[in-house]
Amino acid sequence: MVSSMDELQERVRRQMYRFQDLADQMKAVRGRETSEDGAVTAEVDGNGALKDLQFSSAVSRMTPEEFERIVVRTAAAAARQAFERRAAVVRQFNEEMAG
Repeated sequence: MVSSMDELQERVRRQMYRFQDLADQMKAVRGRETSEDGAVTAEVDGNGALKDLQFSSAVSRMTPEEFERIVVRTAAAAARQAFERRAAVVRQFNEEMAG
């Protein structure tokens, strides 16, 4: 409970800033993964959208099926990493708001 209008305004202001911080942190979340052989590196944002995909010369020795498999596997691993980071940001936010 708040005891004054000033206290209420300050509380709301702090929460608004914290919401903005959350939005900024969510935008900054990235996951980056490189395949075991170093052939493919994928980077995704916090929503799992592919932002960067890099290939080494090792991809030239792959069959199309191997290439497809390694790209999908690497991008999926990057997305898992990003989702884990996003979940940690939300968990921290929820703990702060509850406390």
